Amino acid sequence: MPTPTPPAPACCAPLVRAPLGAEDAAALARTLKAVADPARLRLLSLVAAHDGGEACVCDLTEPLGLSQPTVSHHLKVLVDAGLLTREKRGVWAYFTLVPDALDAVADVLRTGAAV
Repeated sequence: MPTPTPPAPACCAPLVRAPLGAEDAAALARTLKAVADPARLRLLSLVAAHDGGEACVCDLTEPLGLSQPTVSHHLKVLVDAGLLTREKRGVWAYFTLVPDALDAVADVLRTGAAV
């Protein structure tokens, strides 16, 4: 499986260090929009906390109480935002958190001296 690409905000300097350019702001907004949904936040948490750090879509519908097509849509948004990877195995898709993707978003928003 190829190494996942971190989300676009990984390239951005922290907001307090330099103003965001238009392209970086648009990329960061897409990522933040992807996580600005309670179901998607829960999906990120469910996948990250699942055994082995990966989860099948079949394991995610019941805990969310949403239909499989709705869960699949939310997972696609998270994959497109660069926060999850998707691997097809037979008829099922398995999802994994992209390493450091959430940290990259947090680093852009960080205001402390650790930047």
